[in-house]
Amino acid sequence: MPKPKKPSPERFHGDLARICRNLVTEEYGERPLDFRKEFSWRIFRIMSEFVEGFEFLYDLRREVSFFGSARFKETNYHYKEAQELARMLAKEGFTMITGGGPGIMEAANRGAVEGKGLSVGLNIQLPNEQRVNPWVRRSMAFHYFFTRKVMLSISAQAYVFFPGGFGTLDEFFELVTLVQTKKVEPIKIICVGKDYWQTLDTWIAKHVEHEHHAINPQDRKIYTIVSDIHEAFAILKKTKEKKYGNS
Repeated sequence: MPKPKKPSPERFHGDLARICRNLVTEEYGERPLDFRKEFSWRIFRIMSEFVEGFEFLYDLRREVSFFGSARFKETNYHYKEAQELARMLAKEGFTMITGGGPGIMEAANRGAVEGKGLSVGLNIQLPNEQRVNPWVRRSMAFHYFFTRKVMLSISAQAYVFFPGGFGTLDEFFELVTLVQTKKVEPIKIICVGKDYWQTLDTWIAKHVEHEHHAINPQDRKIYTIVSDIHEAFAILKKTKEKKYGNS
């Protein structure tokens, strides 16, 4: 018996569109449908963001994702360090991925451009503006924070964390947890700046590991704290490209 042919993407999208139209007619008749407010239709918007996000990232190579405070100005020490590290990586053929906003994100995109590398921003759509820094050269805007969050981590071969606020710490602990629980393959998580990260690591060691036994000793080896960007660069140069979709 001949093997059935795999449907083309065009056929799939066409079938999906027809299903959507039938659902609209069946449930709402001729009444105008506001896709932004009807809860059930948010599922399709979420699906589309994931599909478009995966397609957007597919052609990128040797990606490194940068995280850090959006509040740092270009005169800030950590801004300058992120900019220089991105410049160094770009010269080695790496692609810089950020959230597309200001601060450390801007510094990484700026360094990528200055190093003649690819500068990518995955930004978030806000009610009155689409926040994106001027150094992004290839971008995609997301409506949902959680789909954007997945895309920031889905295909990078390493993650670089500079000092930041709750958002930065949220990203850091989520990635550490994904590696700890083996939901993603082991991957380099580099924390730049002992003045910031060492205090956090000391707290984790003392209270989380030793006093409460809430993690295993090897869990703190998931991430690496470095003194400067040159130490980070030496580690990042040795990382291997991640197989797409292994998350």
